[in-house]
Amino acid sequence: GDLRSVLITSVLNLERLEVDLFRCAGRHHWVPATQRLFGGQIVGQALVAAAHSVSRDEQVHSLHCYFVRAGDPKVPVLYEVERTRTGKSFSVRSVKAIQHGKPIFTCQASFHLSQGSPVQHQFTMPAVPPPEELLTREELIEKFLQNPNLAERYRKHLTKIQAQDVPIDMKPVNPPDIFCSEPQEPKQLFWVRARGYIGETDMKVHCCVAAYISDYAFLGTALLPHRQYHIKFMASLDHSMWFHAPFRADHWMLYECESPWAGGCRGLVQGRLWRKDGVLAVTCTQEGVIRVEQTPNQSKL
Repeated sequence: GDLRSVLITSVLNLERLEVDLFRCAGRHHWVPATQRLFGGQIVGQALVAAAHSVSRDEQVHSLHCYFVRAGDPKVPVLYEVERTRTGKSFSVRSVKAIQHGKPIFTCQASFHLSQGSPVQHQFTMPAVPPPEELLTREELIEKFLQNPNLAERYRKHLTKIQAQDVPIDMKPVNPPDIFCSEPQEPKQLFWVRARGYIGETDMKVHCCVAAYISDYAFLGTALLPHRQYHIKFMASLDHSMWFHAPFRADHWMLYECESPWAGGCRGLVQGRLWRKDGVLAVTCTQEGVIRVEQTPNQSKL
C-alpha cells in the first residue's frame, strides 16, 4: 500500500483553479462529531494555498487566523490568496476560505528568508517519558474496552471514538480518566505525529501538516477544570502559530498544552510543539467559544 501520509496525498492536496485560487482536491477525510469541518484542516489547506504564492526559499514564520462560519463537510472549499506584500526579507499573504459564496475563514501568513542572529533563547522542554514507552490513544481505548464491567454507554462512546479515521498518531503522557468528572489542572502533554511518511521535503509542507495537527484536542485543554459540566457547544474562534525551527511532522513531537484563562463563554489555550531533541519548533495560541449546561452533571460513578 501507499505508505505516504494521507495528509499529503489527499487532505492537504489542493487543486489550482487560477493563479491564486485553489480548491481542496481530496476528500475531507476526518470530520468531528459536530459535523463541521475540522478547523486544523482549514488552517492547513489555507497555508498550502499561501505557500504556493511564495518562492521555495521563503519559509512561513507565523500565521493568524479567524474562523468566521462553520465549514460544511459536504462541499469543497475554495481558497483565494491575496499577495498583500512581497518584500526583500518578509512577504505577507492573505487567504480567504469560501463556501456557498461566503467566507468561512480568513488568514494572514508571513514568510521570510532565513537569517542568522546571535540573539537566541528558548524555554526548556518538559521532562516526560519518550513516546516508545507510552500507549497510543487507540491502545488506551482498547484497554478500556477489555474491561468486562465497562458500562454499555461508555463502551458505545469509546467504540465510536475508536472508529474515527484521524490521520494523526497520538500518545498521551498522562491520559485523563474518562470516567471521572473531577476537575483537573488545565494542562496536558501528548506526543503527536502525522500518520504515514512525509520525508525530507520543503519545510513549508511540514508546517502545513503541523497546522493540521495543532488544532486536534487543543481547545479541550480548557475543559479539564470543568469536567463536571455537559458541553453544549464548542468551536474555535481564532488560531495563531509561530514557527521557530525546522522539524519533521511525521516524527514524534511533544505537544505541551495549557489554558491560562476561561470566562465569558470563551477559553484561551497555548501550546508548544517540541522536537524529541528538546528544540522548540512551534508555538500555538487559540481562543474558542465554550458553552455548557449551567447545572453540573451527576457523578458518573
